[in-house]
Amino acid sequence: MKTRVTSAIVLVAITLVCVLLSPVTRILYFAVAGLCCAYEYSRALEKIEVYCCAWVMYVYVTAQAVLSLFHAGPVGLIACFCAAVFLALFSGILHKKVSGSGALYTLAGVAYPCFLFSLIMAISVHPLWAQTLILATASSSICDSAALLGGMRWGKHKVAPLVSPHKTIEGCVCGFLSSIPTGILFYFILRPYAIATPLIVCVITCVLASSMGQLGDLAESLIKRYIGVKDFSNLIPGHGGMFDRADSLLFAIPTAFLCIYISTLIA
Repeated sequence: MKTRVTSAIVLVAITLVCVLLSPVTRILYFAVAGLCCAYEYSRALEKIEVYCCAWVMYVYVTAQAVLSLFHAGPVGLIACFCAAVFLALFSGILHKKVSGSGALYTLAGVAYPCFLFSLIMAISVHPLWAQTLILATASSSICDSAALLGGMRWGKHKVAPLVSPHKTIEGCVCGFLSSIPTGILFYFILRPYAIATPLIVCVITCVLASSMGQLGDLAESLIKRYIGVKDFSNLIPGHGGMFDRADSLLFAIPTAFLCIYISTLIA
């Protein structure tokens, strides 16, 4: 437990410094995280004797980081994703070791986690980046804690026993309910600042972001169960790999951004 807490404190400190320092450090931080996840994913697949073309994912994440630095916009993001899809499929044609199954797994890696990281990098230089990251991170973290405690106290019915044997319906409900006071709390925290968001938007954003975060956790568990690994790596002592830490946020951050962005269009 001591190792887990220490690692969490160090990770949070590094994240805060990189995110708050400048747009460049934000993009670089998310790019490095994306590259780590792509590496962990490709190495984990070797356990089931599948060899994907990891360099396609590395190039894709790096290219998206450069495009985000220059504010390329949605056209650049889509064009880069299409190029990565083409390269993923060509990798199976050019390399016998990769073949058809490897090409499909490369394509899957481009979509998840790499594409989601590309969205987060684009969001990190958008004017709504601050409230998006704050609400997504807060709601997801509090939801995880509430789900864990609620599951330990009242958990009886499994959500998906074949995917995540410890997750219960009662825990998920506790996590969902925790996002409502989280939204209210952060409305009052953000209200004095220029990034203030309306109360109803804060609550809806936290509810949807935390719910999608729980789905993201299950999605990553599904992949781990299929591959047959408990964690993707031991990069973060006590927590597993970068992919194990980013699973919820990969779903929560784009969801939070979409909620806040739509609210600005309606307002």
